[in-house]
Amino acid sequence: MGNMLLYILVPLMISALSVPLVKKIGVWCEIYAIENERTVHSGIIARCGGIAIYVAFMIGMSLFMNADRQMNALMIGGSIIFFSGLVDDMVNLRPKVKLLFQIIAALVLIFYGRVQLNVFHLPFGIVITSQILIYIISFFWIIGITNAINLIDGLDGLSSGVCVIALISIASIAYYDGHYDVTTIALILASSTLGFLLFNFHPASIFMGDCGALFLGFIISGISLLGFKSSTFITLGVPLLVLFVPIADTLIAIIRRTLKHKKFTEADKGHLHHVLMYNLKFGHRNTVLFIYFFTVLLSLNAYIYIANQTIGLILLFIMGIIVELFLEMTGMVSERYRPLWSLYCIICDKLHIKRIHLSFMDHTHKN
Repeated sequence: MGNMLLYILVPLMISALSVPLVKKIGVWCEIYAIENERTVHSGIIARCGGIAIYVAFMIGMSLFMNADRQMNALMIGGSIIFFSGLVDDMVNLRPKVKLLFQIIAALVLIFYGRVQLNVFHLPFGIVITSQILIYIISFFWIIGITNAINLIDGLDGLSSGVCVIALISIASIAYYDGHYDVTTIALILASSTLGFLLFNFHPASIFMGDCGALFLGFIISGISLLGFKSSTFITLGVPLLVLFVPIADTLIAIIRRTLKHKKFTEADKGHLHHVLMYNLKFGHRNTVLFIYFFTVLLSLNAYIYIANQTIGLILLFIMGIIVELFLEMTGMVSERYRPLWSLYCIICDKLHIKRIHLSFMDHTHKN
């Protein structure tokens, strides 16, 4: 327990004490957020807060973790991601260049560190043993999570707070499962992020930037592979649950932009946080707190799922219905996407049952 307190307190203090200096560096080097039609801030705010997270994490890892091939790969790959993100924060790299660095970092993690899935068990007794397919699944997991965390970094404290909750959940589950090295890494990163979050929560005085968001996503993807590398479909479902918000938001963004014939890299205001804040009028702080709360519920569902799969699946099904209704209500996927509501209407018409009138189904909010 004493060691765990050190894993938490030391990186947290390093991160929190570093932020004021990083703010000055960001303003002096003109690495600050540019105001545009999608931003929700005003004034000059440094967007290189990821430096504090990176420094605290690296020092924490050096102090508390023994160097081995996997740890080295995680830190080398993370450094590639961090410095490419920092350059992007300064000069705005092209998406293809950013993706190239992410691919290099992912390959370092997979082939040098051997951080990957082993055997992948799907439902109905299907087992994937092909090393090529395992590499592909691991690769897309790393790239996907790395970018998912970055895509939800749209409000003060949102991405950093969700990451802290996810990392604490992963640390707890890993400890329960006997993966103490994963617990340590997750706690070091969680506390490094928490020290930054003290300054990033609304109203934020600093943003993490791509150097922070991409770095967090990459390390979280690696941690989850370390903790669940002998993955069945069930065990991989645990990190999927914990990281549901960024993963789902990313997939929905891909579908939404494809349906609207837009490039995936073309930003819009259709993300979950935008819908809550603007369409449903939650406001900035309440939107962030609501997503925190939902992430906590998903994490609790992951614990329940491990303890009792039946109850976990029932709760997951109920939450899935709620999420589906929310998507249809807000038009996050598309203005015409209403499968559940359409099914309800068909059943009512067939059985001659009067429909429940819901005002939000009279129109959809355009993103």
